[in-house]
Amino acid sequence: MKQLFLGLLLISSSLLAAPVFKAEFPQGPDTSLTPGALCDRPDSYRYPEKIAYCNREVDPMLKDDVFREYRHNGYRLKLNNRSDYKIDHLIPLCAGGSNRETNLWPQHISIFKITDPMESLGCEKLKTAKIKQAQLVKLIIAAKRDLSLVPRTLKYLNSL
Repeated sequence: MKQLFLGLLLISSSLLAAPVFKAEFPQGPDTSLTPGALCDRPDSYRYPEKIAYCNREVDPMLKDDVFREYRHNGYRLKLNNRSDYKIDHLIPLCAGGSNRETNLWPQHISIFKITDPMESLGCEKLKTAKIKQAQLVKLIIAAKRDLSLVPRTLKYLNSL
């Protein structure tokens, strides 16, 4: 009986140590890995609001690190399908986002087809001062974390 108990204990503890697998790819940025970050080393300032702008400078090794971190966090990102992903800026560069790892995540093609039009439209609204950076960043982060918000966000941005 004691051996059976020890055997079950060993099996259950090895199951606890096993990685917990999530979906094949993240539907949105994992908040523990990608909370978002604003540009803190601007190359210029843009729009009437004078938003700090960082040029796109994400080292390929950093992209690999981001991909690897998401894999280590339980996502089954397939290495042989790397072209199905882009390393996305949670807060887009055009909205004052950073190139730091805390603003990057592996975005599947099926997701960026949904979110990219929202980012473009939002940044167009920044250019014409129809929305403030803080409000746009809040909208984009919320919609990327919950894709069901994208249509409402697009509708709102189009109304501005």
